[in-house]
Amino acid sequence: MSLSKTIFRRNCLKKIKNSSKINNIYKNSKLNSKLLDKILGLKKKKILLFIPLPFEANITKTMNKLRKKHDIFVPFMEGESFKMVPFRLPLRKKKFGIYEAGNSLREIKNIDIAVVPIVGMDGKLQRVGFGKGMYDRFFARLKKRPYIIFVQTEFCQTKEFICDDYDITCDLLITPHVQVENKYLTRAKNRK
Repeated sequence: MSLSKTIFRRNCLKKIKNSSKINNIYKNSKLNSKLLDKILGLKKKKILLFIPLPFEANITKTMNKLRKKHDIFVPFMEGESFKMVPFRLPLRKKKFGIYEAGNSLREIKNIDIAVVPIVGMDGKLQRVGFGKGMYDRFFARLKKRPYIIFVQTEFCQTKEFICDDYDITCDLLITPHVQVENKYLTRAKNRK
């Protein structure tokens, strides 16, 4: 029997929610260190981050350090997708228990880097998210593809190809213990 995206998502969520809470501070600290090093190494200024849910990778340390010298944007839910708004406090609790920065009339069209939370990843390094398709719809609307970094605290990947063509793929996956670079994308960019 082949693996479906729904079953894989359920297995990954179970793994994430059952992971040791004792090690969360250590895992998030290690992930933040790797993520910050990578972003600073890319020397880009416009960055889309996310405000983490309790079981997602907590990237608030990275966010706080980057906001001093970079333009930081976060998702603001709109219908079945989101738009980018500047990260600013105070945050407000919205639908699904998600915290958001306030809405903005500013229309942000381009970003250099996007940091995206994932539940799991398939054999093509495509994202398995929470099943709403918000990030897929968002990235489909962008004119220029940013450098995409997936983050998760528990490495969860299948070698099978279970994602759809429209599911986004990463340039790099960062977890506390594993880093996976998308060599196919790197080779394709180098040929241009």
